[in-house]
Amino acid sequence: MANMTLGPKLTEDLCSQLAGTQISVLLLPNSQLTRIHNATFKGLDSTNLTSLDVSKNTLSQIDNDSFIYLHHLRSLNLEENQISHLNSRAFNGLSNLTYLNLKKFFSSSNNPKIDDLSFQWLQNLQYLNMEQNKKIDLSENTFTGLISLMTLSLGGCLFQTIANKTFSSLSNSSLISLNLTKTEVTKLESGAFYGLKHLEVLDLGLNQIDQYLNGEEFGGLHSIKQIYLSYNKHLTLSSSSFCNIPTLEKLNLRKTALTFKSPSNSPFNCLSNLTYLDLSNNNIANIEEDFFSGLNNLRILSLQHNNLARLWKRANPGGPVLFLKGLCKLEILDFLSNGFDEIPAEAFKGLSNLNFLNLGENNVYILPPSLFEDQGSLIELDLHKNLITSVDENIFKKVFSNLKILNLGNNPFDCTCESIAWFANWLNKTNTSVPDQDSQYICNTPSNYHGVLVEKFDNSPCKDNAPFKALFVLSFTITSSLVVLVLLLHFQGWRIKFYWNVLESKILGFKEIDPGNKNFVYDAYIIHANKDMSWINRYLLPLEEDKNCNFKFCYEERDFVAGLSHLELIVDSIKKSRKVIFVITQHFLNDQWCRR
Repeated sequence: MANMTLGPKLTEDLCSQLAGTQISVLLLPNSQLTRIHNATFKGLDSTNLTSLDVSKNTLSQIDNDSFIYLHHLRSLNLEENQISHLNSRAFNGLSNLTYLNLKKFFSSSNNPKIDDLSFQWLQNLQYLNMEQNKKIDLSENTFTGLISLMTLSLGGCLFQTIANKTFSSLSNSSLISLNLTKTEVTKLESGAFYGLKHLEVLDLGLNQIDQYLNGEEFGGLHSIKQIYLSYNKHLTLSSSSFCNIPTLEKLNLRKTALTFKSPSNSPFNCLSNLTYLDLSNNNIANIEEDFFSGLNNLRILSLQHNNLARLWKRANPGGPVLFLKGLCKLEILDFLSNGFDEIPAEAFKGLSNLNFLNLGENNVYILPPSLFEDQGSLIELDLHKNLITSVDENIFKKVFSNLKILNLGNNPFDCTCESIAWFANWLNKTNTSVPDQDSQYICNTPSNYHGVLVEKFDNSPCKDNAPFKALFVLSFTITSSLVVLVLLLHFQGWRIKFYWNVLESKILGFKEIDPGNKNFVYDAYIIHANKDMSWINRYLLPLEEDKNCNFKFCYEERDFVAGLSHLELIVDSIKKSRKVIFVITQHFLNDQWCRR
């Protein structure tokens, strides 16, 4: 009967004609039904009607006891009508109703009124939709009697402030899910949800909340698992913000102009059961290394569209901040668009369960060789729109082995043997899904490959040159080693020989080199400071003239031959002398040449 002009009288006649039938579903949307009175559905008393749709009419009034004949009704749709006053007995008789749709049910031209206890007849109601009733006024008794209610949706209604009495009438209900999106809420009072001890899902997104959360706002939510606070005006968090809800598993804080009262005290330390955390679009630039340390069960972390680049720079005071440390159960990590140009080698260390990693739309150009050392289980890797020129086998071979999806498109690839040959070969052989492989994987340099698809790179010259490169490296190494050895022997040969003789004497013991005095010209070589020459002339040289001694000394000032280098003459003279005499005085100790 949809879209038929029936009006109140014809609707009543229709229901009378249906008396005693097996009808279970009656659809009367857009039927020009302006009023429901207590005889409208009387004819359905003897039916088993379970579903009734009177949506999109111009209903302005529902009389008391209008539904008392619909004993078996389980679903009632009253969406898009113009009710200005909901009477306290309007739903009387609907004790078996489980689904009630009152979306856009009330008039928007004036302030509609809901009598207290209007819903008391609906003891078995499980789902109530009251979305987009902008001007309704809820009292502390509005929802009294809805003891079986599990889902309540108030999205699009206007509240501004959620007071501690707003939902007090639901304290005895079984409410699991509460939707308060787009309600223009600006503030949550302390104990705003106190008494909703069974609530598991609380949606406060797309509002105007602007406040510091001290934790009392969520008091009493003993079973809460998910809180959606994304797209609010401004939230300030402290270490106590979520300490009253340790059961929380999912927390959405996307685009809330998020700030932290104390950057050194994490607001998430109490949330040991948290598995999902969304902090995207908050321009976060400064967090400590232990910021996520309490999140032992976290599996999904979204930090896209923040400003975390400085934290991973080597020039950062104190070095790179490894704020992912300890998140060993993390499976999905989203760093899309954070301005990263550097990634420390240990950034993802310990994240062995990671399945999805998004580093797209950053400024990354160099990746450390051991970056993906622990990511053998990675299934999807996204590095699109970075500044990556080279896809190195040493960096990517392990992580590519289990990949099912790879996105490396829109990077300025350098198509040379060293940079791209291995990757081009991998692209042509892999079974991994590579979206837009034929349009976004394009060579940027060198000029002869500019604009060519990476997969079309000809790597045959790379293979042919491999033996020649190895031969060049080997020959260069040998030649360089010989040159160094020759120079070393030329300039330091005498020193090496001296130390070799000392080492040999220490190991094998001293032995008499020239027992017959045939190889030595001098009995001793005298080493002295220039200022001690007078002492030498006075006490040592006279021993050469003494017939009892008959010594012959090598004395620089007398016996050195002109024309040769001083160092060569010293070495040669020492070789020709059986002994070396050191004249050690204060002058000797201060003489630069002697000290050498």
